[in-house]
Amino acid sequence: MTISPTEAATFSVAPMMEWTDRHCRFLHRQLSGCALLYTEMVAAAALVRGGARHLLAFDPVEHPVAVQLGGAEPAELAVAARICAGEGYDEVNLNVGCPSDRVQSGSFGAVLMKSPALVAECVAAMQAACPVEVTVKCRIGVDGQDPEEVLPAFLETVSQAGVRRFAIHARKAWLQGLSPKQNREVPPLRYALVYRMKREFPHLHLSLNGGVETLAEAREHLDAGMDGVMVGRAAYRRPAEILAGVDAAFFGRSGQRSPEEVVRAMLPYAEAHLAAGGRLHEITRHMLGLFSGRPGARIWRRMLSEEACRKGAGPELLERALEALG
Repeated sequence: MTISPTEAATFSVAPMMEWTDRHCRFLHRQLSGCALLYTEMVAAAALVRGGARHLLAFDPVEHPVAVQLGGAEPAELAVAARICAGEGYDEVNLNVGCPSDRVQSGSFGAVLMKSPALVAECVAAMQAACPVEVTVKCRIGVDGQDPEEVLPAFLETVSQAGVRRFAIHARKAWLQGLSPKQNREVPPLRYALVYRMKREFPHLHLSLNGGVETLAEAREHLDAGMDGVMVGRAAYRRPAEILAGVDAAFFGRSGQRSPEEVVRAMLPYAEAHLAAGGRLHEITRHMLGLFSGRPGARIWRRMLSEEACRKGAGPELLERALEALG
């Protein structure tokens, strides 16, 4: 049964640099058939000027899957969005939340919170260029901005350009003085403000992002009126604990797999990746937390961490690590 990106956005896994690559997403899809999955941020310039289409590779099993673009030049973003739609993505998302120095130097990411009119121009160009939905992931503000004023004005301006779905990280971003890691932890979470945005913009589909650690917390946000919840690091570090229960909890679907079953489902995928010239650790690095909180989890992590990087490491390592769990 297919599920639309908007329906899937009830529960999504956040785009995370160096984490949510195609191997990570394939693993996550073994745990949840319904959650909306996102790529790492892909710079529009890398696609348009660098010809880096390999960054868009994904397995069809990942659907529904969205690509996140980074950029601030409307014409370039339009071309990149067209490329992404042509590759088969179900959604194209514009990053208006990343605070890293590299992103700031390109004048995109969170710095765009200061330029809602430019964001509106960008998404309008993207929508005109591709047939799939264009969405936005943003912060509640940056630096000295007052989120109470900035966020509603931002949503108003960008939604007038046609965007109907936003994921809002409920923290301000500090572009100077805090590292990207600190920007995920130090600025206070302001869930109440995001809830208020849903009341003020009932026609928009709003997902809340930031600090969500459990499915119970996700349910609380949905019960508070949010249309969706986007979970980041908790889903990555504890994938089975978070994602294995998503389909039943939020989509009314059964068929939950155990971590052991997921590992066995990954074996053919790993074999194919190795046959294509890949390395086992490129896959297993995303699997370290699969047994988090369970007896033997430390053995599992140690075996994969120490042995998957070795020359000649193959899928049999996963089988041996499973046996070591007892």
